[in-house]
Amino acid sequence: MKPEWKQFLKDAGAEFAADNGHVVSFGNPQREQRMIHSGLVICDLSHHGLISAYGDDAMNFLQGQLTNDLREVSDQHSQLSAYCTPKGRMLANFRIFKREHTYYLRLPRELLENTLKRLSMFILMSKVTMKDSSDSLVHFGVSGPNAEDTLQQALGACPTQVDEVTFAGGCTLIRVAGPHPRFEIYGELETMKSLWDKLDVDAAPIGVGPWEMLDILAGTPTVYAATSEAFVPQMTNMQVINGVNFKKGCYTGQEVVARMQYLGKLKRRMYQVSIDSNEPVLPGEALFAAGSSSGQGTGTIVSAQPDPDGGYLALAVINISDADAGQLQLRDAEGPNVSLGELPYSIPADDKS
Repeated sequence: MKPEWKQFLKDAGAEFAADNGHVVSFGNPQREQRMIHSGLVICDLSHHGLISAYGDDAMNFLQGQLTNDLREVSDQHSQLSAYCTPKGRMLANFRIFKREHTYYLRLPRELLENTLKRLSMFILMSKVTMKDSSDSLVHFGVSGPNAEDTLQQALGACPTQVDEVTFAGGCTLIRVAGPHPRFEIYGELETMKSLWDKLDVDAAPIGVGPWEMLDILAGTPTVYAATSEAFVPQMTNMQVINGVNFKKGCYTGQEVVARMQYLGKLKRRMYQVSIDSNEPVLPGEALFAAGSSSGQGTGTIVSAQPDPDGGYLALAVINISDADAGQLQLRDAEGPNVSLGELPYSIPADDKS
């Protein structure tokens, strides 16, 4: 995080985690958890890292590595995508956007170093430069019922569709999925400080936890270190939320991903769940079902956040037969009860079994 931006946030009341420097809250975590459901909120996104890729071969290089079709990324359109092992397991997933002839891959900072190192191994003679550009652009998010109108008034333009990109007032605005209109914004330090101050008049600043809750409510998965290499993209519904293109041609892991789509039988997929727990629920934790026939276990937590009404709300990849049977618990037979919720999108019939 840029020191100047961090000081700016401190002056605005931000409280930072000692271990990773993420913004925990602006003094009232419980209120922030509730504000995301009905109010206008703004959130520093410095917990997201940025890998930049530029050069004559940047698009072709990424096209051969990632699950989505990079030809569709432009100054007006962003996309979700994933980077897989040769066995089709996701090492990381991203939002990809373009700004001033540079592609940016947005992902959790905890995965950035290893992901960048691995991608760089395959550049070889390609004319592409990849580097950690997390601090080159300040980035924060905006969400709320009136977020679109508020940004339109502040900047004069605003994307209207999910994945759409608009450049206005020196800022790159990306519309992302959420229960309300929701946006990621990227720009230079002074521009972003000025925009934050404008929005802060009516918006409530929030920490990273409530922002992740908005991802959970949107059914948007994030791969963290604890779940890297745990899931084939279809297990996390990436094919449903436009994170996989099955017509683009070869990329690392493509044969496995395509075989799962056309020839295989998907036995696990991602659900939204409620967990009756007062203790933290973490990515990578296991689910349990008595009498499960799955040799790989019942399921795995993708992400989880405290529900202001009690317990935790989470995304979890679960064995479909175990989900249908019910009687799910966290960790083991003595663990908290887990109940299925509703995702904001439907799963095509061919992907249910």
